Amino acid sequence: QVQLVESGGGLVQAGGSLRLSCAASGRTFSTYAMGWFRQAPGKGREFVAAISWRGGSTYYADSVKGRFTISRDNAKNTLYLQMNSLKPEDTAVYYCAAGKSIATIQTIRESWGQGTQVTVSS
Repeated sequence: QVQLVESGGGLVQAGGSLRLSCAASGRTFSTYAMGWFRQAPGKGREFVAAISWRGGSTYYADSVKGRFTISRDNAKNTLYLQMNSLKPEDTAVYYCAAGKSIATIQTIRESWGQGTQVTVSS
């Protein structure tokens, strides 16, 4: 099982940008599909974006499409989420997760990180 640690969260004004990172331990990172999820106060955890194990396929929630970009560097065992044009409704704790495939990661995950807080002020 891979261990995941997120970083890069913070406070940003609406319209600003942040880049989240997710560092993975272990030599199996490159065999996992990876995803980002978020949980706003009082709401359930929701899917944000996913990327295949090699990085050739990506998938986004409609709410972030065109503003967020998921990427990975398998040589560095790191997953990224570039977030542009941030809105107050993007405020949430952001989690990275590992799964068997991009097709199933929205519902089946093998590992979660501890989360990083993103706050967007209006």
